[in-house]
Amino acid sequence: MTGIVALGAGRMGRGIAHAFAYSGRPVTILDFKQRTADASDTLLAGARAEITENLEFLASLGVLDGAHIPTVLERIHLAPFGDAEAVLAAADFVFEGVTETMAAKADALARASEMVPDGAVIASTTSTMLSGELAAHTAHPENFLNAHFLNPAYLIPLVEVSPSDHTSEDVIARFTSLLESIGKVTVRCNASPGYIVPRLQAAAMNEAARMVEEGVAAPEDIDKAVRTGFGIRYATMGFVEFTDYGGVDILYHAGNYLAEKLGPRFAPPDIVAEKMQAGDLGLKTGKGFYDFSEIDADAYRREKLATFIGLLQHMDLMPKAGD
Repeated sequence: MTGIVALGAGRMGRGIAHAFAYSGRPVTILDFKQRTADASDTLLAGARAEITENLEFLASLGVLDGAHIPTVLERIHLAPFGDAEAVLAAADFVFEGVTETMAAKADALARASEMVPDGAVIASTTSTMLSGELAAHTAHPENFLNAHFLNPAYLIPLVEVSPSDHTSEDVIARFTSLLESIGKVTVRCNASPGYIVPRLQAAAMNEAARMVEEGVAAPEDIDKAVRTGFGIRYATMGFVEFTDYGGVDILYHAGNYLAEKLGPRFAPPDIVAEKMQAGDLGLKTGKGFYDFSEIDADAYRREKLATFIGLLQHMDLMPKAGD
């Protein structure tokens, strides 16, 4: 049986433990900070209580049979700091989720990497730090990578996997296979500040706040626009695919216009201008960021629209036909 350890009993450790236990995998939440027995007991009890509450919420929605909650909870072992050596000696995969400071993570990673077997994989769940910076604090950098879960970790499918230059390809393959075995969707991201989602999210959220500041629209209208237009559109297609779907030329011209009116932050990057010059405008030319030359374009469009319509119907946003 694979030994899975959530290192740290905070929100991320709890969410990861929930995800593994829910999928049928035993997992240990390890309190990796030395504290009094009472303090550790309180922290670990709080972890179990939060996971129980989340499971009961799922049951209240009919997602989970409430009778299965005790079985899920039985798969979660709670371990105080004093058990650290024994727990980590049996670990195959360790998910570090301690406080989001370099000092805390460097300390935890250094100590943990000395306690795990040589082949164990350690993943930090940092949302800000680069894998190469953290790998330097481990005994075996080839067995280390970053795994950015999106909160709530027990619900959001995506995990952004970010190896360092030292990470073994075998480790990446084994790690992504583990995550996918519990229903997670993995993407690979080179070491870069903000990964993929937080970087995109920061740009969009800052722009929303800026529109409020400038009086462009009320917060309620901005959020309504996101929920009923922006969000549904990009749940059907990602940003890059949507660029190809509509046309790289549209982004090029719109971006330059907005840059002229609102500032250089809207200017298209060089890659967009290069594709314009090459005539690689997306679906309509057969090539853009993606290669469409071997697909049935009409079938592709129908598939995307069918997915979009399904989302609209699910959210009760589909336009109603008249009598």
